[in-house]
Amino acid sequence: MSHQRYPSHDAIKEPHSISLKQQTLAPPLSKSTTLEPSPASLAYQTKGSTNPSPFLLSPILNLPFSFGSAYTGETFSCTLCANNDLPSSSRAIRDVKIEAEMKTPSVGRAQKLELKTQHGEGPRDLEPGETVQGVVGFDLKEEGNHVLAVTVSYYEVSETSGRTRTFRKLYQFICKSSLIVRTKMSPLPALPSGRRRWVVEAQLENCSEDVMQLETVGMSVEDGLRWKGCNWEVAGAKGPVVKPGEVEQVCFVVETVDEGGVMKALPDGRLVFGVLEISWRGEMGNRGYLSTGKLGTKVRT
Repeated sequence: MSHQRYPSHDAIKEPHSISLKQQTLAPPLSKSTTLEPSPASLAYQTKGSTNPSPFLLSPILNLPFSFGSAYTGETFSCTLCANNDLPSSSRAIRDVKIEAEMKTPSVGRAQKLELKTQHGEGPRDLEPGETVQGVVGFDLKEEGNHVLAVTVSYYEVSETSGRTRTFRKLYQFICKSSLIVRTKMSPLPALPSGRRRWVVEAQLENCSEDVMQLETVGMSVEDGLRWKGCNWEVAGAKGPVVKPGEVEQVCFVVETVDEGGVMKALPDGRLVFGVLEISWRGEMGNRGYLSTGKLGTKVRT
């Protein structure tokens, strides 16, 4: 994540009494930290198997060394901390306030983010060495360049005067695609009742750099249709673990509810089934969710 510094809104150029720290919720370890190899996770020992039973923790249980990349379908979360860096109480810091916004590729204006703190809403006074911190979150829905803009304002009081001071920082990161979804629709013979049926197949390719465990893969279908999954949920098993670059195949049967049921059609004549909905968990337990565009098939004449 690249950090860009911007001057404060003050006309007087001097160091601020407040500093801003930003980090993701998974704090990185120092790269100089050395860890002795140890089987911290005995359940992960695979005896040569390339795809063990679902267990996402690494053999040595630790946190990632860096933030890495952000992926669509996940929630970007970070902690923002405003610290009173004054060595003494010669100046008082009052009404400290943190505001955050997110700029995405497709939206022209920045979207304001809610800052969740333990002390509730509203500005706070800070004694020397004290800090105010909160967590912001944002659902990542598109690829491309994202910018987190953070503004800190406070009132600085000396023995003879007081003034309002403000500064702003931008944090830039790239959001990448997490899953590539390829679909195929094929007709099935109609049931004796006359209901029409199709098979919907999908290949889910993990194009991220992280291991993910699929939790649910389902459909949200149009009125007049119903669906049934032919995947791990049928047997009540845990979802498969998909490593970077691996592909998982899923399958569904879609059918009309009533004989001769009316289906929604697009302007190009395609019949619309609905959308595919996928949820997963990452190595750190973070949740991900992705919904495809409208799926359909051409009508045979």
